[in-house]
Amino acid sequence: MKTKLFSAAAGLGLALAAAAPATAQTPIKFGLCYDLSKAYTFITPQVSQAARDLAALMNLKGGIEGNPIEIVVQDHGNEPQRGIECYEKLKREGVMVFDMLSTPVSRAVLPRVMKDGNILAQSFVGRGDAVDGDVFKWVFPIGPTYWGQAANNMQYIKTRHNNSLKGVKVAFMYIDYPFGQEPIGVLKTIAQREGADLQLFPFPLPGNDQASAWTQVRRFNPDWIIMWAFSNMHVVASREIKRNGISPEKLIVVNWINETDIANIGPEAAKGMKRGVNVFSGPNHPIIQQILKELYDKNKGAGDRKFTNDTYYNNGIAIYSSLFEGVRLAIRNEKLPLTPDKIRKGLESITNFNANGMIAPVTVTAKDHGGGGKTRIEMWDGAKWVPQTDWFAGYLDIVNEVVKEQSAEFLKSNK
Repeated sequence: MKTKLFSAAAGLGLALAAAAPATAQTPIKFGLCYDLSKAYTFITPQVSQAARDLAALMNLKGGIEGNPIEIVVQDHGNEPQRGIECYEKLKREGVMVFDMLSTPVSRAVLPRVMKDGNILAQSFVGRGDAVDGDVFKWVFPIGPTYWGQAANNMQYIKTRHNNSLKGVKVAFMYIDYPFGQEPIGVLKTIAQREGADLQLFPFPLPGNDQASAWTQVRRFNPDWIIMWAFSNMHVVASREIKRNGISPEKLIVVNWINETDIANIGPEAAKGMKRGVNVFSGPNHPIIQQILKELYDKNKGAGDRKFTNDTYYNNGIAIYSSLFEGVRLAIRNEKLPLTPDKIRKGLESITNFNANGMIAPVTVTAKDHGGGGKTRIEMWDGAKWVPQTDWFAGYLDIVNEVVKEQSAEFLKSNK
């Protein structure tokens, strides 16, 4: 299925020369308050670059329904207070759609966004209960949350044991920090219901000292290891896995592992490692190929061309394809001038949207701001990531149950 984002005369398969540039209208601003200097610099350059490149490509096609797109990027250093300051500053500048790309900063900004009635994009990060549109009216975690990703990993493990988790030993290795702690509730609920033997193995920030945790994992001797970490933590983990004689084939890592991490681990050492992913992997996607042709081949790209061959770049394309589609629907259905409420309604009308195969199809509604929660499992074969499953979502009943419990708690404590 083709995405509506690139439909009609500006379709992906057609020449861009046919589309007039967006010029006359007021720009539609998207505020990227990102950590560009501290913890998340392993990903923010690629995602912000992808957002700017996709906006530039769309502007060549006429923007969104004839309106140019402006991407505003500012550093918050992964500090909640600076994230709040960034939000307030960009709000004054006319931004209505914000993206923090940080779980702690997203959590800090969320109450202000809810009070002001602006849009907080929260794809692939942040609190999992934000998919509850009845409670989190202005928050859009389009795509799988950390809760959904963790549940899907357990579903995959279940399929590898004759569809039964009874007695299966699962180690959860995680950075002891809000990002790493996020899946614990869902994992415990699944393990209890299914009879799995789940044990938790935290390690401290900044993630360089994992020796003690991996020694404990070795003694536990799990059938599988689910790991919630990022950047160099994966490299440290690979050394500890080898030191403890643990097979990398047992390891399923969260989606935040990319080509740089594999190169630092060593392509052969990483062989057999698995990851849960939210997006299409690699540069051979029609949107990326068109960006390369229309921007990078003409020296108009927003950053280093090498980043377009990075999984995190694909995450950026996925996030902003969905946001641009929501704004397109807002303009088409609710008309100009745009308001946050019109954008909210546009996002809530996204139906079976897959950004030309970049993501699993998502359908967003007023009640469900996530869109389905599908991921797939890939395995590193020594040279490339190879899909092991199609897109799927597991334990939706458990995930939804935890969502409702946590969103009710949020509502109770924020009355």
